[in-house]
Amino acid sequence: MQPPAGRNGLAVAAMVLGLTGLLTSILVIGGLLGVIGLITGIFALRTAKRTGIGRGASLTGVVTSFIAIAVSVLAALFLTWYANQTQQCYRPDSFRQYQQCVHQQLTSD
Repeated sequence: MQPPAGRNGLAVAAMVLGLTGLLTSILVIGGLLGVIGLITGIFALRTAKRTGIGRGASLTGVVTSFIAIAVSVLAALFLTWYANQTQQCYRPDSFRQYQQCVHQQLTSD
């Protein structure tokens, strides 16, 4: 079934996936949405080149998806670094002890 004339459904899907991925990229799941959005955006750009419809939405999807992937990778690296730096603090008796331990671990370097 063809989309209605004047629409590029892949472009809209890529844009929605890219924006959703960007909004959830701090939670790392945005990276997965970004990969799907990037692939969809590339296909949407091909369709836009052929039909002349949806280039802006396709580009928005590709760019936001790429940024979502980058932010997710950075968030994962930061979370890994943070977990490594504070691994001695994971069994405190209280949240206050946890805060003190984390502060000590992060300022000791």
